[in-house]
Amino acid sequence: MKPISIGLSEEQRQGVVDLLNKDLADSYLLIIKTKKYHWDVVGPQFRTLHELWEEHYEALSLNIDAIAERIRALGGYPIGTAKGFVENATLREHPGDLPAAEEMVERLVSDHEQVIRNLREHIDQCGDDHHDEGTADFLTGLMEQHEEMAWMLRSFIEGTSLSPTGQRETDLKTPAAV
Repeated sequence: MKPISIGLSEEQRQGVVDLLNKDLADSYLLIIKTKKYHWDVVGPQFRTLHELWEEHYEALSLNIDAIAERIRALGGYPIGTAKGFVENATLREHPGDLPAAEEMVERLVSDHEQVIRNLREHIDQCGDDHHDEGTADFLTGLMEQHEEMAWMLRSFIEGTSLSPTGQRETDLKTPAAV
């Protein structure tokens, strides 16, 4: 096979492939958790969370494919086993545990925030260490999607009911600052 000649050395490309495989592993664990919670959520917020998580795992599925294709475009091979995903991920599973809906949301917020922190680090490494601005840009787009998903999930658990005036009921009970 003819060598890849895209302005990156073999070491630079391999460094980026290694980072992307870590992102792929985290994405796989995150989609598994999201799908599991989508199936198992119960309670008054069932429909809202069920539909939100369906949107999220569909987006994550597209991202997983895009990450794997980016790895291939750089001449690498994506991880393709459950063992490989678990070994390379920074996210952790919670086997045998079925939390309440709010805990599910909190765990997914935490996972998305971990992915965001990892992506920020990988963006810097792609640009600074490996001179691959294309992948840095690609990862920036993924990071923005995770930021939006995390925001939606945080909004679900941070909100309290509002009074007719638009103030939070908890604000109405708190004495005004002098």
